[in-house]
Amino acid sequence: MAEFVNSLAAAQALDAADPLKSYRDRFYIPTFHEKAVRYFTGNSLGLQPKSVQTYVQQELDDWAKWGVEGHFHGKNPWFSYHEFLTEKVARVVGALPKEVVVTHSLTTNLHLLMVSFYRPVGTRTKILCEAKAFPSDLYALESQVRFHGLNPDVDLVALAPRDGEHLLREEDVLAKIAELGDTLALVMIGGVNYYTGQLMDMPAITKAGHAVGAIVGFDLAHAAGNIHLKLHEWDVDFAAWCSYKYLNSGPGGVSGMYVHERFANRPDLPRFAGWWGYDKATRFQMEPGFKPMEGAEGWQLSNAPVLSMAAHWASLEIYDEVGMERLNEKTVLLTGYLEFILDELTAKYQDQCRFEIITPREKTRRGAQLSILVHGKGKALFDALSANGVVADWREPNVIRVAPVPLYNSFEDVYYLGKFMEEAILG
Repeated sequence: MAEFVNSLAAAQALDAADPLKSYRDRFYIPTFHEKAVRYFTGNSLGLQPKSVQTYVQQELDDWAKWGVEGHFHGKNPWFSYHEFLTEKVARVVGALPKEVVVTHSLTTNLHLLMVSFYRPVGTRTKILCEAKAFPSDLYALESQVRFHGLNPDVDLVALAPRDGEHLLREEDVLAKIAELGDTLALVMIGGVNYYTGQLMDMPAITKAGHAVGAIVGFDLAHAAGNIHLKLHEWDVDFAAWCSYKYLNSGPGGVSGMYVHERFANRPDLPRFAGWWGYDKATRFQMEPGFKPMEGAEGWQLSNAPVLSMAAHWASLEIYDEVGMERLNEKTVLLTGYLEFILDELTAKYQDQCRFEIITPREKTRRGAQLSILVHGKGKALFDALSANGVVADWREPNVIRVAPVPLYNSFEDVYYLGKFMEEAILG
């Protein structure tokens, strides 16, 4: 790890040497507070790229000019609008273009994918997930199990950390997969846990699941745009993610889905069909009998939500410029600087307040998030941060989630977060 110093001058020197520093100016930093806002909740809602207005305005202008004819005659014809995003999204998640599509919303996409890939038969009925998964995932999984007439208390296996620990041990995940064996139909885990920020070993989990004959899928809500993903190389069967967190594409923004190319030409797979997943060469003949498009596009239901996709396109252009490798290099430094400051504060004030980082310490097991278990001050410290313009995330009983996002957070932001924490401890 770099030799860090907890001072404003040191933070400003790190910012001056940052090759990505100019990208901060391409986002709107919130101005709602009387003090300068230090925004650390890109893991919940990313900031707005300034270019979004131009992209969305183009579609509003074409709507005004063309009306319905904009589907074919606008500058960016809406008929094929999702295709403008495909290659860029594929690069973000490490997939082949035909393996990805942008459509619908995250939980909708997870349901659509599980219709095809959770197919309980005989004794192979179980789904393995995290006990501390995001609630929407748990609700979706429970309902899928019930949809097949099965019992979530039996067929949904939720793996929790060991007593007294916050993280899932990778050996425990792999051991549980092996233990479930031929009763396991599906592994469906968050690639990055929303609460702890733990990056799961997706290649190892995929390999282990396949070894016992199970399908393996991931919710990448906290991983897409945050982690250098290689879904195709890792042989993952399916995945879905939202675009409004690290991908900065607006509240409730569209979702992406990935389906491995081995399923590209499988019209026999059960699926809930809609007309935008129908072979586009003959779609407008509107004939009965569903004929899916090749690849992930075959899981689409409806035509593109163009205004939301326009915002996503603007953000993806930035990702294409930077690349996930350079983003992750800054993530390591920026998150490491935050970790250093928290450790220094704990060493200095441990009798008054101690920060226990429950996110993995290893840089290869996390992204741009640290979850901080606060011993000693709790909500009062969080409220003091908020009063100083820091936007972070509070989770009961006493966890503060902080996401130092490499595109728009600075080392100076991190320094001031530490400074305000120290003031709160002393106050």
